[in-house]
Amino acid sequence: MMKFLSNVVFWLTGWKFVSVWPRELKKAVLIAIPHTSNWDLLYARAAFYLMDVPVKFTIKKEVMVGPLGWLIKSLGGIGIDRKRTPGKKKQTYTELMINLLKETDELVMMVTPEGTRSYAPKWKSGFYHIALGARVPVVVGYLDYKKKEAGLGPIIMPDGNMDAQIEEMKAFGRTVTAKYPEQGIR
Repeated sequence: MMKFLSNVVFWLTGWKFVSVWPRELKKAVLIAIPHTSNWDLLYARAAFYLMDVPVKFTIKKEVMVGPLGWLIKSLGGIGIDRKRTPGKKKQTYTELMINLLKETDELVMMVTPEGTRSYAPKWKSGFYHIALGARVPVVVGYLDYKKKEAGLGPIIMPDGNMDAQIEEMKAFGRTVTAKYPEQGIR
């Protein structure tokens, strides 16, 4: 059903997807760039349905109730409980994500590294630490509003040289046009 709806969205809006998810890639952190608009989620999610990417994202467990919770879960949402358990320290978001990736055979987690729809001169690095800790690659997913295309860019295996590897991802991001270019990657 979601793949059908995604086809309708892309047909009505003139968008296309131009990549194929590597079938051998079962686990990854997928970054969605650039992130400057609420429309990004619609087009990115539709593209990943069309590419048959089993993408998931995390959200506070408290939101995952009733009809809204069912909808979010159907879109790939995973409820996260970060509450402190008696006698234990509270897990960080990064630790939770690493554990999720390590505990499953197939999981692609989508993250927006800018952390905001506004211009972000510095990306949040949690996605990189998650991929490094779980020993999975970072896949760059992109939306190019000028070409009306969604696709996949570089696939980068974290090697600990975070600044250089994030700069490589940003360099790719500068080659695509965000919905609001002035808020995009510079």
